[in-house]
Amino acid sequence: MRRRALLQAFALAPLLVASAGLLAMPAQRVLRLGAPKATPKRVFAAGPPAAVLLAVVAPERLLGWPMKVSPDALAQLPAVLRMLPVVGRLAGRGSTVSLERLLAMQPDLVLDAGDFDANYRDSAERVWKQTAIPFELIAGRLPDHPAQLRHVGRLLGVAARGEALAQAAEAQLALVREVLATRPAATRPTVYYGRGSDGLESGLSGSINTEVIEFCGGRNVAASAGAGGLARVSFEQLLAWDPDVILTQDAGFAAQAAQDPRWRALRAVRERRLHCAPVLPFGWLDGPPGVNRLPGLPWLLSRLHPGAVPALAPAALSARIGALHQLLWGQPLPAALARSLGANA
Repeated sequence: MRRRALLQAFALAPLLVASAGLLAMPAQRVLRLGAPKATPKRVFAAGPPAAVLLAVVAPERLLGWPMKVSPDALAQLPAVLRMLPVVGRLAGRGSTVSLERLLAMQPDLVLDAGDFDANYRDSAERVWKQTAIPFELIAGRLPDHPAQLRHVGRLLGVAARGEALAQAAEAQLALVREVLATRPAATRPTVYYGRGSDGLESGLSGSINTEVIEFCGGRNVAASAGAGGLARVSFEQLLAWDPDVILTQDAGFAAQAAQDPRWRALRAVRERRLHCAPVLPFGWLDGPPGVNRLPGLPWLLSRLHPGAVPALAPAALSARIGALHQLLWGQPLPAALARSLGANA
């Protein structure tokens, strides 16, 4: 039966090619392949950024997670998201879903979000042509998020929800512009983003993994090593860079580096400018590089440009991020995190 459905999809796909097109939208790029017959009720997220996007806009439409979500993260999500299975991913390296299995799940739409390069567009077209399942690929860099949220809200019949989220995203982007207007480019801090348990992986120039850092006015020292995605960094190179600020999302690494004599050779560690970003329910810097980064914008501004504007004062920062967390996830900010923001911003 599944084989028959797959063969039927192959036969139908050429008839749908005429409906494919690149849709120009304000501040956003969308590749639409086919069109759902009605408002999509069952949406397959091709990768983690798309899953997080669906989780905040219309959680009841998400068929399942493309990645494993930790118990600690699930505890901070609404019940409808805690119960979802892991269904695998189509996007990026290591696709784990066969087309036959995708068809068996009977999605009304496949949604992908994030990078909008030729590889992702080609992958979307290949899946659509072989399955005839409508597919939307939505650009997902930080400036895209307001239009991205509006678009998905309208697409899924929850325009008011999408609009509320878009306005919240715009407020965070506006705060970035306000802060950077007070900080000439030459005075902005140099930053190293240490990924992994040893802190020796980082994002090169243009990497979506370090986008939030560069967007907030951090001068990424690893950009001098080239352009692209992620790369390993030698400790000797890190010593030569000697950044003003070190960021991480790995609490174990942050605790270890703060005590390690080798890492304390770096000014940022000695002078307590090694900052560990929150990661629950999803990362505030990346992991994935999606709308989950929105709370990370005010948090990161407070670390890179402390005291730049009143909105970064501890009490204001805690209130701002708390309201945003409640809007995104329908859950209050964990009390311990709220206290830390209010005390140590």
